[in-house]
Amino acid sequence: MAQLKAISPFSSRNLSVHVTKSDLMLCNDNVSFSKKSALFQELGARNSELQGDAVLSNKGNGLRVHCNKGIQAVLSHDKATEVFEATKTKGLRGKLNKVVLAYSGGLDTSVIVPWLRENYSCEVVCFTADVGQGVGELEGLEQKAKASGACQLVVKDLQEEFVRDFIFPCLRAGAIYERKYLLGTSMARPVIAKAMVDVAKEVGADAVAHGCTGKGNDQVRFELTFFALNPELNVVAPWREWDITGREDAIEYAKKHNVPVPVTKKSIYSRDRNLWHLSHEGDILEDPANEPKEDMYMMSTSPEAAPDKPEYVEIGIVSGLPVSVNGVKLSPASLLSKLNEIGGKHGIGRIDMVENRLVGMKSRGVYETPGGTILFTAVRELESLTLDRETMQVKDSLALKYAELVYAGRWFDPLRESMDAFMEKITEKTNGSVRLKLYKGSVSVASRTSPNSLYREDISSFESGQIYDQADAAGFIRLYGLPMRVRAMLEKGI
Repeated sequence: MAQLKAISPFSSRNLSVHVTKSDLMLCNDNVSFSKKSALFQELGARNSELQGDAVLSNKGNGLRVHCNKGIQAVLSHDKATEVFEATKTKGLRGKLNKVVLAYSGGLDTSVIVPWLRENYSCEVVCFTADVGQGVGELEGLEQKAKASGACQLVVKDLQEEFVRDFIFPCLRAGAIYERKYLLGTSMARPVIAKAMVDVAKEVGADAVAHGCTGKGNDQVRFELTFFALNPELNVVAPWREWDITGREDAIEYAKKHNVPVPVTKKSIYSRDRNLWHLSHEGDILEDPANEPKEDMYMMSTSPEAAPDKPEYVEIGIVSGLPVSVNGVKLSPASLLSKLNEIGGKHGIGRIDMVENRLVGMKSRGVYETPGGTILFTAVRELESLTLDRETMQVKDSLALKYAELVYAGRWFDPLRESMDAFMEKITEKTNGSVRLKLYKGSVSVASRTSPNSLYREDISSFESGQIYDQADAAGFIRLYGLPMRVRAMLEKGI
C-alpha cells in the first residue's frame, strides 16, 4: 500500500487517498485508473480543483509517471519520499514546450533529460547525429533516452553530408588552424546543430539544448549555428546553469531522479570521434611536458609498429576535391573511411599541439586524422601544378581566416560562404591525380599529374629553349632590383 497526496497549487486543501498497485496501470508514461475503482472516483470528484502535471516516483521500482490530470503528486514508499516539482504552467526556471537535446547517451546527457523536465516543465526530444563516431556509440540509445525521461529519440545519419558539405569545403580551402589542427570537431558541430534545427521544426520544439561546458569552444559552435538558422529558438545550456560540478554530482542527481546511470567504463581522456578524426584531451595531456601514452591511440598504429614496407596510394581529384582512391570512385564518406583504414595502418596523421581556444585559454590536445592528412597532402601537391604564384599566395592567406571562422563556429557566416565561393572558383582547374607513399607515420609525394598543369618541361628544362631566353633575365633583374639599387646609392651618397 502506498499513499498518494494530490496538492493543488491554487488551494490550501489537500487530497489524500490510498492506492494499491492494482489501481495503477502504467502505459506510455501515463497513469490510467480503472473507472470502477474508488480511487478514480475520488480523484475525479476533486479534478476541478487541481491543475498542473503529475510525476509519480517510486525509488523501490523506478516508477515514473507523467499525466495530464493536473496534479503534483508525492508517492511515499517505505521511508523514502521524492517530490518531482514540475507543473504544467512553469518549471523551476521557467516554461518551455518541447526541447531538442543533443544526446550521446552518456552520463551528462542522460542527466540533462530529467533536469530539463524539472526546470522547464517540457517534453524532451533526444537527437543523435551519426557523424561516423562508430556503431558502438549508437547501440541502445533509444532505451537509454526513454529511461531518462525523453519522449522520443531521433537519430540521423549525417556522414555523407558531413564529408561532402563541411569537410570537403575545408579541404578545398586548405583550412588548418594554428599550423596543425585539421578542424575535426570544429566541422562536426555545425552539421549536428543544423540537423537539430531541422528536427526542432519537425517536432514542433521551441528550444534546443546541448551538453557543452562553459569553458570550451563547442558551446559557441552550437549556438552560433542555432542563431544563424533559427534565431527564434530558445537555447538551454545546462552546464552554465545547474549546480552539478562533476561526475559524482551527476551520478547522485541521476539516482535521485531514478535515471539509469550508464555503466560504460569512463575513459581517463575526453574524446571526440567522427569520420574525420579522433581527439584526446585531459589526464596526463594537461601537462604539455608529458608524452602521450601509446595505449591512448585508437585510430592509428604507432609508426614503430607500422609495416616495414611502404604502401602507395593514388588519389583522384576533380575541381580540388577527391573523388577516387586507387582508381576506384567512392562517395565522400566511403572515400574517407577507406583512407582512414589505409592511413591508420601506417601510423599517419598523429598531431600533438597546444592551441588557443576561442574563449581565451590555451589547451593541449592530441589528434588522429589519418585519412584527412593523406587528403590534405594530395590536394596541396596537385595545386602546386595548377595554381600560379599569386593565386596560391592569396588562397593561403585566406585559408588562415577560413580556418579561424570554422574554429570559432562561424560556419554560416556570410564571410565564410563568400570565401568558399572564391575557393571553388580558383580550384575549378585543379584536376588530376596524386600518388603518395605511406611509410611509418610519414606521407611523401611520389607523383602528380594534371591535364591543367602549368608546369612545362620545355620551359623549366636547363637546356636552351625557344620560349625562355636566358638572356632576358638580365634586364628583368635590373628592373626588379631597381628599388634596392636606388636605396644603396642614396646611403652611399652616389
